[in-house]
Amino acid sequence: MESPSITQAIIKYIDTVRLARSVNTARAYTNGMHVFISVLKENHLDPEHSPVSQLTEDAASWMADALKDFSPATEQLYLASTVRLYEYLAAERLAEINLPRLRLLLRQRSRRPGQRLPQFPRDDIENVLEYVINIKNNLSDIQNERLRALRDRAFLLTLADTGLRVHEACNLRRGDIDWNEGRAIIIGKGDKQAVVRFSTRSLGALKVYLSTRAVLDGGSGRPLPSLPLFARHDKGAGKKIKPITTSTGRNIVCERVRQALGDQAEGRITPHSFRHYFVTTVLRASGNLKLAQELARHASIQVTQRYAHLSNDELDKGYHEIFEN
Repeated sequence: MESPSITQAIIKYIDTVRLARSVNTARAYTNGMHVFISVLKENHLDPEHSPVSQLTEDAASWMADALKDFSPATEQLYLASTVRLYEYLAAERLAEINLPRLRLLLRQRSRRPGQRLPQFPRDDIENVLEYVINIKNNLSDIQNERLRALRDRAFLLTLADTGLRVHEACNLRRGDIDWNEGRAIIIGKGDKQAVVRFSTRSLGALKVYLSTRAVLDGGSGRPLPSLPLFARHDKGAGKKIKPITTSTGRNIVCERVRQALGDQAEGRITPHSFRHYFVTTVLRASGNLKLAQELARHASIQVTQRYAHLSNDELDKGYHEIFEN
């Protein structure tokens, strides 16, 4: 059988990633493969017409050298996508790959990413939350705009007060919420089942949103528990109850941040910023690292420890209390 081209093999590889990994991982690996294809072309290997059997470990070395212009974290992510590609090729017997040599080459050529403390503008996030809490005081008479405003309010409060990742929040159904207990059982990162707690204010915002959506939900012809917790309210959805995607979730954050803080704040706060906010809120209130780890569903307490740092303002205050009194 004729060997597929490098591009064809990469497309098949990305298809397997989409089936086995999260949406965010698949997107990152796809971006890595776009860079890899460009690197092949720069080194005079045409991925469109060259059979994948011609691909050797040397191409991974080219990739490692090309990624020096990227951040260390992005370099590691794109190299991981490259290693997984070679593992796929070896497993499918599409090319003769020396995997030990591949890993040695990349270890010699790649940088180790530095350990960075999570940084996020806490005050800005609280201003955004205050903005969406008050959004109910200025609702549009247009039904879809009204629903979007109440949905976005409930969505951001849910992110901030539960520590849910954006794709986890987007995948929630109405039936996932135990309203009496104030919690939900979800399938989280690593395909693990987990319990997520909801605050009184996030549950209140969800109830207001869902009660406003009641006519649409009742007319869907579907059991209420099966309906998405956060639905689309645009012309494309019409009167159907369709779940929001992770892209919509990111757009919600982007739009409300811009409205609350101005155009200059765009890009400074992402959905994951609200997860940082959640973890540090737990730590500041309790000082309990293990509690924060469990509530954030971190596999390792070392991840949680990255959040157990004081802000510059707190350090300044402590310093002056010691040395200036």
